[in-house]
Amino acid sequence: MRRTSDTFGNIDWITVLIYFILVLMGWANIYAAVYNEAHVSIFDISQRYGKQLLWISVAFILIVAILLIESKFYEYFAYLVYLAAIILLIAVLLFGKEIHGARSWFEFGPIRFQPAEFTKLATALALARFLSTFGISVKKFKDLAIAGAIIILPAALIILQNDTGSALVYASFIIVFYREGLWTWIVVVGLMLSTLFISVLLVDILYVLMILPPLAILIFYLVGNNRKTSFFSFVILVLFVFLFSLVNYFFLSVNYSYIILASVLLTIITLSLPAYKLKVKFFGIISAILISSMVFSFSVDYLFSNILEKHQRTRINVLLGLEKDPSGVGYNVNQSEIAIGSGGVFGKGYLQGTQTKYDFVPEQDTDFIFCTVGEEWGFLGTTVVISLFLFLLLRLIYMAERQKSNFSRLYGYGVAAILFFHIIINIGMTIGLAPVIGIPLPFFSYGGSSLWAFTILLFIFIRLDASRKEQL
Repeated sequence: MRRTSDTFGNIDWITVLIYFILVLMGWANIYAAVYNEAHVSIFDISQRYGKQLLWISVAFILIVAILLIESKFYEYFAYLVYLAAIILLIAVLLFGKEIHGARSWFEFGPIRFQPAEFTKLATALALARFLSTFGISVKKFKDLAIAGAIIILPAALIILQNDTGSALVYASFIIVFYREGLWTWIVVVGLMLSTLFISVLLVDILYVLMILPPLAILIFYLVGNNRKTSFFSFVILVLFVFLFSLVNYFFLSVNYSYIILASVLLTIITLSLPAYKLKVKFFGIISAILISSMVFSFSVDYLFSNILEKHQRTRINVLLGLEKDPSGVGYNVNQSEIAIGSGGVFGKGYLQGTQTKYDFVPEQDTDFIFCTVGEEWGFLGTTVVISLFLFLLLRLIYMAERQKSNFSRLYGYGVAAILFFHIIINIGMTIGLAPVIGIPLPFFSYGGSSLWAFTILLFIFIRLDASRKEQL
């Protein structure tokens, strides 16, 4: 066994330093968010900042324990940790306490524990273990399906807890797949579906459905060999759709289905004209994507109205400007933007934030902690915080790429992906660029479960990196 002194000597102390800076800055801003002149001690555990100091102390103990454990332990027991996390997710559904509409917590006296926070690191371990197995490849459908199931299972259980925000974090693992060679077209299709979803919400579905066929022809034209035929057919189709749009506009009795059906049929015929010049497989893919996109467009309304909860629909509508919610989600975001904007370049000064001090921003020490940074530290302060997070992410990618072990590299990318998603979405929702889905800002937001989960997630990778010279 490698000596402990050797292990600590190989630790990436730059990453450790960034962690400590972020944690201490987070605590300072939690203190500012709930500051009251009547408070007499920063160690008062009846106050949130006192409790956070307690959570930070426990996190330091966890760090030492993680670094002392043999690095191979995390690979060997990855599946067992994952199984334990799944069992906890099932248990919290049966015996957990419901808070803010989500049954996501175990409560033991004054202590609350949220399994979903720890399941992310368990999933990262299990996914890294599976994909690092000899012969496994994300380019094989069977392997990709199994890897997808590892991610979907905990996400589905978390959705059942009515905690959709935490479940969405699992989408970040697409970064791990992409690094390991996932086909680019799968990522493109995912982006297309996201664009379709938003488009159908913003405009009438008829216009979306009429744009899709010409778009399919354009794609085929751009990649095809027989460009004259494709372009000629494309022009005919555009004229066809345009004429039908005019007919529909002036004669409302025309059935939409006729327009859509005619567009699809003409698109298939147009695609088939130059298809002999290309592989039949590619022609089939374009046609399948077209039809699937149209079916998906029809399903958006059902998904939006029946699958998403009312507060989730409201958050999306407010973000897209389709609905005003002055007393709910819209109020939260508006107050957050006011707080950040009022900070100016240099901020109002530590403990001097009026929006923060008078509780104008709900959840200002958890989900909206970033607005406290913006108000009291200004543009310069937010730039420092974002720069630290960016440096941490780049450092993690650098560390992942220098690993000799596939498991360590995959886990490192999993860590970076999870942190990236949390940082982007949390900061985005405080400034109105992302829907409010209720996920914490790593190392900043108040809460023992999130702090411990992020700490364990990060320091397992630091421990794996410290033993990289031993990796085969």
